[in-house]
Amino acid sequence: MTILVFDSGIGGLSVLREARMIMHDHRFVYVGDDAGFPYGDWDGAALSARMIGLFETLIEQYNPCLAIVACNTASTLIMPSLRSRFDIPFVGIVPAIKPAAERTASGLITVLATPGTVQRPYTLELIRQFASHRQVNLVGATQLARLSEQHMQGRAIDMGVLQAEIAPCFVESDGRRTDIITLGCTHYPFLVNEMRKLAPWPVDWLDPAEAVARHACHVLSELPQTALGQAVAQSQAQSDIAIMTSNSPPASIVRLLGSFGLQRHSQQFSSLESTHSTHSTHSTWSA
Repeated sequence: MTILVFDSGIGGLSVLREARMIMHDHRFVYVGDDAGFPYGDWDGAALSARMIGLFETLIEQYNPCLAIVACNTASTLIMPSLRSRFDIPFVGIVPAIKPAAERTASGLITVLATPGTVQRPYTLELIRQFASHRQVNLVGATQLARLSEQHMQGRAIDMGVLQAEIAPCFVESDGRRTDIITLGCTHYPFLVNEMRKLAPWPVDWLDPAEAVARHACHVLSELPQTALGQAVAQSQAQSDIAIMTSNSPPASIVRLLGSFGLQRHSQQFSSLESTHSTHSTHSTWSA
């Protein structure tokens, strides 16, 4: 069967990596909306309309049995709209607040995400449900997604900017220290090694990618077996591909996609041809 993995850029490759390990007998179509990156610069209504338009083309073209929205900014905003509009199951990704609250020894946890994600009612509701007995520090980083994309492309990053971005994550209170930082953006896991070097003390950097992949596998297991078997047979002979909505990614991204075993594929999106960027002009969020 074909599984779509969708992100605002290349950060969703962290989820693709885990999903392939668990669901290795399926075909993957990775979609990076680099033409719209970063998603944090969009207002909610415009982003919702954009994603629905993109998925209309993707679902018609590739007939996936499942779609993974590997972007926290989008997942905390648009999942109800996608599920009501399309018949296939959608799996989103949100900050791993529940496991962080369960694992912390100090009671101090940080959610490191984009300003959009940390402000979303969905995120605040997760905290209310699962971490009301913990001290939760919300950090909205404006530069980390861009730094991660640069790092993934093999470009040098400004370590001073990186340090400034993560500094608010580390809190000391009554002799206790932050001991878990949950990563609320799929781009961030690719920067973990660099962030560890700059951390003032060791913490557990919690990446939800594996949990998302396992949940997607569970959702697949609940699909009708007859349809699933036919879809697997049809997709096994097809290669995994990557689509970047700009259709002109830089050579560094093409090499990166190739290193993940993805063949770059061009895809035209009629919704992008008929509409133009309606970004918010007052925000400096990152995707």
